[in-house]
Amino acid sequence: MSKKLEGNGRWESSRMMLPEHREQYLSRRYGQQEKVKTELPTKEDLELVRDYVLLPMILTIVDKNNTEIGFTSYSLKSLYIKASQVLMARIHADLSVVRKKMKVRNIKVFQEERVDSAVHYRFVCRGYEDTFAMMRDVARAEISVRISRYVSEMFKP
Repeated sequence: MSKKLEGNGRWESSRMMLPEHREQYLSRRYGQQEKVKTELPTKEDLELVRDYVLLPMILTIVDKNNTEIGFTSYSLKSLYIKASQVLMARIHADLSVVRKKMKVRNIKVFQEERVDSAVHYRFVCRGYEDTFAMMRDVARAEISVRISRYVSEMFKP
């Protein structure tokens, strides 16, 4: 080494690294942190995703019907409004339970698009990423079944 390069700090501070070495270094450094065990979602996980998608739709439908009944002149209007409010409270409670379970199981759902015949969602379940699609006809049938189940639970002795 020449005397010009010694002691001035330039030679010691400039290190040259080949691109291949840099990539390898970064993959070793950050690759260990990014490795997440991806396991396939269970049936319960997919049911949680389905409930997370359906319950807000059910809540919206019941709320819309509640508002429409409020503008009518039915003689039993107050009974219908109170029953729909109790129904919305139960649906909201179920939705909050589903959200808590999803948080514990590390599941996240993102709405992608609404096509005429289907609703598409993207979900991430403990590192596994996939899409969830539901046809509108299937959603309507499931919503009507669930609303009838909620109503029958309300009037159980």
